[in-house]
Amino acid sequence: GARVVALRSRAIASLAGEGGMVAVSLPVGEVERLIGGWEGRLSVAAVNSPSSVVVSGDSDALAGLLVLCGAEGVRARRVEVDYASHSARVERIEGRVVDALRDLMPAGGGVPLFSTVTGGWLDTSSMDGAYWYANLRRTVGFESAVRALAAEGFGPFVEVSPHPVLAVAVEETLEAAGSSVPVIGTLRRDEGGMDRLLTSLGQAWVHGLPVDWSPVFADTGATGVDLPTYPFQRERFWLDAPTPTRDIASAGLGTTGHPLLGAAVEVAETGELLLTGRISLRTHPWLADHTVSDTTLLPGTAFLELALRAGDEAGCALVDELTLTTPLVLPAEGAVHLQVRLGTPDGNGSRTLSLFSRPEHATPWTPHATGHLTPCLLYTT
Repeated sequence: GARVVALRSRAIASLAGEGGMVAVSLPVGEVERLIGGWEGRLSVAAVNSPSSVVVSGDSDALAGLLVLCGAEGVRARRVEVDYASHSARVERIEGRVVDALRDLMPAGGGVPLFSTVTGGWLDTSSMDGAYWYANLRRTVGFESAVRALAAEGFGPFVEVSPHPVLAVAVEETLEAAGSSVPVIGTLRRDEGGMDRLLTSLGQAWVHGLPVDWSPVFADTGATGVDLPTYPFQRERFWLDAPTPTRDIASAGLGTTGHPLLGAAVEVAETGELLLTGRISLRTHPWLADHTVSDTTLLPGTAFLELALRAGDEAGCALVDELTLTTPLVLPAEGAVHLQVRLGTPDGNGSRTLSLFSRPEHATPWTPHATGHLTPCLLYTT
């Protein structure tokens, strides 16, 4: 394997500086549409998942593709290589690759191999110089290979690498295929030690993969301990402590029966309506599902739900307008207080809406959204 890599790399070196590759976050059909204007100069190099495709070709054509992707709001980035694998540029080194590997004597292996080149099971004794040229020239059918393996019942999938580059692509492909098979890595960037490897082996073990743990404990003096052959019998001795409810009616407030807005009060003389609530990840754990880069945000649909509930309280069933101005970040600990303020109704019964929040025990209020609510009118003829 190392000989193949080394000899083929020498041939590839002659292509350096003449092309490149770009990763595009779109289905392959959409990518083919985008590169249609550069026929013969750009081609699909690899299909990694239903929404991850790599394009290779001439450098100036790739620059044009990046501009086009930016104009259409498509995520695209250059791959850090200066040659165009899996494109027409590779054809000029076909003879060099085949000649360099002419003495290669491939043999059959004991581990079955599913090829992303041929799209099927491969007899490794056929992996001669011609195969390794095809491997460099043809499109890499990674997505179709993962789909085929999942359809045949294989899994979990383990990416053996110093960093899980393709694990996400495998997960996306399995999800699109309706499979819940786990995907496991081995090492990670900046985590290349034995601790990381043993953690990954532990993940493989709990997903049912056979792991021989004996080498880990060899010469340590550790001994095995018998475990019960039946499920553990558990008995809990701690009390559930439900969130206490308070009689807000005794404080002159009206209840709303809503999980995010607990109380409402009409402001004297002005006719304004104020709805209040208190939310946290402890009392509303489902909000943790909307976490981006370790930051939990109140989702946009929740803002709309707050506006709709406030409108119902005021007899305004239609949200004409809702503009989100500032994200609402939920802290890992503690709660956030909410206020939804509806302005005095105009002649048509419409009201303005303003939504604010502040962390518990904090002073300043932060505005998050503004909007306009109107009654839902029915017209008859």
